[in-house]
Amino acid sequence: MAIRTLNPSFIICAPFRMVKTDGKTFHFLNSKCEASHMMKRNPRKVTWTVLYRRKHKKGIEEETTKRRTKRTAKFQRAIVGASLNDIMARRNMKPEVRKAQREQAIRAAKEKQRAQKAQKKSAATPLQKAAQKQKAAKPVQMKAPRVGGKR
Repeated sequence: MAIRTLNPSFIICAPFRMVKTDGKTFHFLNSKCEASHMMKRNPRKVTWTVLYRRKHKKGIEEETTKRRTKRTAKFQRAIVGASLNDIMARRNMKPEVRKAQREQAIRAAKEKQRAQKAQKKSAATPLQKAAQKQKAAKPVQMKAPRVGGKR
């Protein structure tokens, strides 16, 4: 079959092959595909095309099974300064025991604070008296007001 040199859109070299005016060549499998192309049918809407099957996820089940998502497993570890056994013992402790420990710690802290306060008071009394005497002896002088315009 001889190729005519009229218009590229009319060139048909072999069955099911076509060249458009912009120079694009098309190779069709059969006349059915060629006819569909000529009618400007969208291959994504034609049920038997590869593009339709790919778009609508047909025939994938045989190739690949559904992937399972990885679940993160919870794992308990020791923290710096506390072993896992210590942490578990603290967690499993009964609330009454925990409450008693807290109250005992509060009592100990308060006593320590009282002792510090008493020690401070006993040490501060002689120094305070000496400081008061010095203050009474020294008259307070007022500073002269600064005179001048804008600074």
